[in-house]
Amino acid sequence: MKGNIKILMTDKEKFKIIVEYIKDLSIETPSATTLLFVRENIAKYNLDIDISSSALKNNLLEIVTKLTLQDKKNNKEKAFFEIKYASIISIDKSVIDKKEISKIVLCDLQNAVYPKIQNIFLDFIRKSGYPELNIEKTINFEKLYNDKFN
Repeated sequence: MKGNIKILMTDKEKFKIIVEYIKDLSIETPSATTLLFVRENIAKYNLDIDISSSALKNNLLEIVTKLTLQDKKNNKEKAFFEIKYASIISIDKSVIDKKEISKIVLCDLQNAVYPKIQNIFLDFIRKSGYPELNIEKTINFEKLYNDKFN
């Protein structure tokens, strides 16, 4: 059975998303007591994002965007939520500057895939016993990139 590969062109056509997939998903709630405690305290949980990349064959890159929602305090009752979402991209051959490639990986690609990752992540968490969870904060990847590299 053949699948369709959706190729997303950016406005500037500097990269193409070849395929996206959930690489790993972990939701850990050890007990009913934990569930009840976390439901009352989930607003205190921190959302962290980590982006890593690795080179593949044929000038492709795999970028893994990891979201982790966790309690960083020493509470006895805590749950853990994490998604690793992979995007395989090709970068236009005219793009050779490492800084420009970094911007594509850390900013442009994230602007394209992050809303989908967040929706998937929230949907799984809600269906895991936390129906009231919302993530109100939006991530400005452009600002994060400029703060780090400029």
